[in-house]
Amino acid sequence: MVNALITIEVAYARPEAQVLIELAVPVGCTVLQAIETSGILQQNLEIDLAVNQVGIFSQPCTLQHILQAADRIEIYRALLHDPKDARRNRALKK
Repeated sequence: MVNALITIEVAYARPEAQVLIELAVPVGCTVLQAIETSGILQQNLEIDLAVNQVGIFSQPCTLQHILQAADRIEIYRALLHDPKDARRNRALKK
């Protein structure tokens, strides 16, 4: 019996470049398994899945989330500045 495959993408954006990896994974694959299979962790050593959050099409999810065909896993970088604080500081300067 042949295992069915689905096509997904793994995305990670640095300030200077975006990495987008398309791959075929078995049905029932988790976000963590897909990230590990993609090789993106070896290409981007700053990614720490204990720290970096992940999501699918801008919706946060867990590493144990089961993927669907055409899902795009996004690995998020930590924010350097809280957007609310930045807005508040700009308003105070005016």
